[in-house]
Amino acid sequence: PISEAFRSMRTNLEFYNIDQTLQVLVISSSEPEVGKTTIAANLAVTLAQGENRVLLMDADLRRPNVHQLLGISNRIGLSDLVRGKMTLQEVTQISKDLRNLHVITSGSLPPNPSDLIASKKMAAIIETLRERYDMILIDTPPAIVSDAQVLSTKSDGVIFVLRPGKTRTIAVKTPLEEFYRVGAKVIGVVMNR
Repeated sequence: PISEAFRSMRTNLEFYNIDQTLQVLVISSSEPEVGKTTIAANLAVTLAQGENRVLLMDADLRRPNVHQLLGISNRIGLSDLVRGKMTLQEVTQISKDLRNLHVITSGSLPPNPSDLIASKKMAAIIETLRERYDMILIDTPPAIVSDAQVLSTKSDGVIFVLRPGKTRTIAVKTPLEEFYRVGAKVIGVVMNR
């Protein structure tokens, strides 16, 4: 049933993509511990199984989890790329199991994550990635910090993850209002667990 749910998400994204470009997606939530990273990683795997060239980027420069979930190194990653210490090729890891799935982990945690995320260099990186991948999934921190909203302005859509029975209405309403305020397109909500 879980695999089928992700295949259904992939199909819904493909139908959405018929009329509008849907290449860069931000995956966010209103609070920690609702499973947004798990959703992002599983969706990335499912999209890569469908013959898409997929990049999963861990842009949570506060509490990154993509590397732990996938069992890969986080020695270098996005923070090193944005600061110009490494190249895109050096920080991109290719999945052992899926040739079409590439991953950029967060790298070392910077003292100024919001500044890196909001930089012109980050915007340029996303534009470069658009030329190389069919789909780019960006795992962000919860929307209680501005990073998710900033990245949403550089994306084609936002998938918002919540946990029924745990996530309170006000905790959802405020971040969604912020996404709409900055002009982001929230294309769907995933109810996890």
